[in-house]
Amino acid sequence: MPEPPWLEGELRLAGILDKRMISLLRAIEQSGSINQAAKQAGLSYKGAWQMIERANNLAPKVLIATATGGSKGGGTTLTAAGLSLLKLFTRLEDQHRALLQQLNQSLIDDPDVMLLLKRQVIKTSARNQLFGTIARINSGAVNTEVFVSLKGGEQVVASVPLTTFVNLKLKIGGDAVVLVNAPDILVLGDDGGLSGLSARNRLAGRVIRIHFDGVDSEVIIQLPSGETIAATITQVSAEALALKPGVNATAVFKSNAVILAAVMPADDC
Repeated sequence: MPEPPWLEGELRLAGILDKRMISLLRAIEQSGSINQAAKQAGLSYKGAWQMIERANNLAPKVLIATATGGSKGGGTTLTAAGLSLLKLFTRLEDQHRALLQQLNQSLIDDPDVMLLLKRQVIKTSARNQLFGTIARINSGAVNTEVFVSLKGGEQVVASVPLTTFVNLKLKIGGDAVVLVNAPDILVLGDDGGLSGLSARNRLAGRVIRIHFDGVDSEVIIQLPSGETIAATITQVSAEALALKPGVNATAVFKSNAVILAAVMPADDC
């Protein structure tokens, strides 16, 4: 299956003539029936009529002509102006498509741009996604510790099974994505208490938002770099910690709670 284009854009003429309207015009030309054309264009009968009436009212010349009764039972046709508009839009569509293909190819040919774009399309259920660079690797018999430096210089350590480490082809200096589920993160308030915790990862920042749902709360902590990390804790815990926007807080999570994803170079994709 080919990759979807990196750059997309809808062609819109004069602010109102778009693909949906042109699809209706094409369907009218083919079927000669508003009812059939509406079905082909994925519109309701009423919606199709409203689009036709608006187009006819706004255009300097009537685009669509309708007839009722008669020996042929009436019908709907495009006027000469409507046909000219359809041909014009079809030609513009071809030019628009060619331009998008050219621009997409220019993006694909630029490895730095591709690295940036590929980071934006990672799909995962993990609430937290932090990008960084692999700074250190400690290999063990079963698990491998991978240290990832974030944008602000903070380090996150991930404990990765050896087989997974090999499959990901991780190496020092490579780009990686740190994924952490919000419920796997503990939050500590400004008074500390870090000494009694065995969790390896501790990211300090300040609370910028809290969302309550009556039972749980989502705490958003902004790191010094500007990145954010979200933690899901009980509302009771959030209130006990006196968490509110502006206060300092630390996100704490274990190394085995980190899911690590590799950002492959453009040549390897």
